[in-house]
Order: sequence, then C-alpha cells, then structure tokens
Amino acid sequence: MSDKVAVLVAGSWGTALASVLASNHLNVVVWTRTEEQTREINESHTNNRYLPGVELSSNIRATTHMEEAVSSAVAVVIVAPSSAMREVTGQLKPYWTEDMLVIHATKGFETESLKRMSTVISEELGCEEGRVVVLSGPSHAEEVVRRCPTTVVVASSDAAAATAAQDLFMNTYFRVYTNRDMIGVELAGALKNIIALGAGMSDGLGFGDNAKAALITRGLAEILRIGMEMGANPLTFAGLAGIGDLVVTATSQHSRNWRAGSMLGQGKKLDEVLGSMGMVVEGIRTTKAAHAISEKYGVQMPIADQLYHVLFQDRNPRTAVEALMGRDPKTEMELMPLETWEQWHT
Repeated sequence: MSDKVAVLVAGSWGTALASVLASNHLNVVVWTRTEEQTREINESHTNNRYLPGVELSSNIRATTHMEEAVSSAVAVVIVAPSSAMREVTGQLKPYWTEDMLVIHATKGFETESLKRMSTVISEELGCEEGRVVVLSGPSHAEEVVRRCPTTVVVASSDAAAATAAQDLFMNTYFRVYTNRDMIGVELAGALKNIIALGAGMSDGLGFGDNAKAALITRGLAEILRIGMEMGANPLTFAGLAGIGDLVVTATSQHSRNWRAGSMLGQGKKLDEVLGSMGMVVEGIRTTKAAHAISEKYGVQMPIADQLYHVLFQDRNPRTAVEALMGRDPKTEMELMPLETWEQWHT
C-alpha cells in the first residue's frame, strides 16, 4: 500500500496536519497555490507566513500541480477555507479515485447554499457523503506543530473510513477518537467560531470572566438547539468537537476568531479587522450562514443574531451585549423538551 498522503492546502492548519502525518513516517505532499510557497517548503522547510519559526519535516514536500499532489495517494486531506472548498474539490475531482480516503478539516458552511463541507465535497466528487471523514476538535496549529498533547475526533457514518483516518493521524502526541455523528461534529466545529468571536468581543470591551463564561455556556445552548434541529446527536456537543473546541477557541489568543472579536470590541471596524488579520476568519462567514440557518429552521440563536448585526449592520458591540442582557426572562433548560431528555437518558 502507498504511504503517500496529499494535503490541500498549506495554510496554518493544513501545514500542522501535514506535520502530524510526516511524524508518522508518511510521505506527505502539500498542494499550494503559489510557486513561492512551494519553493519555501521544499528548500527551506518552513512556511513562515502561516507558522513562523517552525521547521518542517523533510517528509513534507510541496507542489502547485494537483495531479502530482494526489496521484497514488492513499488519502487526501482537504483543509481549504470554506469559501474555496467547492473550487478546490473540483480541481481534485479529475485525479481522485474511489479507493482514496477523503478527510476534511474545515470548520464552516458554504455561505450561499448553507451546506456543510462534507456535502459540498460529496457533491463535487460524486460520492456518498458518508464516504467523507471530518476531523475536528480543540487543536491550535501553533501547538500541534510543537507536538503539544492534542486530542481530536474524526467522524464519518462509515465506521471503516473513520478508523482509517484515526490510524493515519494517531500518535503519542496527537490522540484521535472516532465518532459516527458527522452532522454534529461539523456543526459544532463551525458554530463555535461564532461564539469565539463573541467571547473576544466581550474581552475587547473589558467585560471580564463572568461575561465570557456566560457567552460560552449560552453559546453552547444555541449550538445544541440548532444541532438537534438539524439531526445531530446532542451528546456530540458535550465532547471534543463541542465543548472542547468551543472552550479552546473562545479563550485562547491563538484563536483568529477570538482575536478578531477582541478588535471589534475595542472599536475597530470589520474591514480594518480583516485587513490586519492576514488570514481567513471563518467565524465571520459562519455568522452570516448561521443567521440564515436560524431563520430557515425557526430556531432562536440570539448570540449569533447580535453578532450578525455587529458584523454586517454596523451595530455597536456594547449595544449588542445590552440587547442580549435585556432579553425576556427564560428558563435555562427550555432548549431540550422533557421527552427528548428522557430519550437520551434511558
């Protein structure tokens, strides 16, 4: 069997996952869009735009040619931004074969269609959605490349595909669990970025730990509400892809979403924030998608709704927080009907 794995593309997370695979003695070929990045990875063994100061394994090489990257690979790991997922998968299609394992590690929605990434990939490749594996969980690229202990989850409705992905990535510093709930894992990974934006905004406003804890907790309630409506297992949101990823993304300065939210809380405008980041902030696009999803399913997502107003309707962040705090009184457990609670606890 081939020991080659292709990674599309070479951003910070794609490079970190390539490093994990290389440390497992696999032959990793990273597809990049530019000759400059290809030369840097191949000649200097660095990717300084995305992971400055990190030396990459000699088992990683880069190419701008999709056929060269993918040909004879046992697996393809797609880490394209959500906005580019359909385009990148379309470029992959002529060289993909049915014996290749397809894994994606992108946390977001296709904004126009509101589709999850596994749906986009399966449509472009013409395969069953259950053939795709999603990798998610609390995992900053900056820590993974330094081999800090990290634990993630791989999900697929195809148990054999999930186990194959687990076997590819698992090692002494990168622990991998499997999960059958692809919908829940994808929704949790995408929607937590919205709450991380809100947590950063709260910190930027100087509101302290009480406010951030409330945002994280009530944010999880929003994610659970819409997740159950869309067919996810509620227990997934208590796991690595749910509360695990939510906590790390909403509390760490490694998090692009937290940093973007913090700048918004300090009074910077969205264009200014995006200009200074230099990398994709998935939570911004996801907020727009979540606003449409909540309307489509008739599910209340008040935190996502207020962030939508801040990002796209120029609402003052402080006014948005006041609107959240001034909502009508609620009971904390209204999110799960009694019969649903009993179903999952019998």
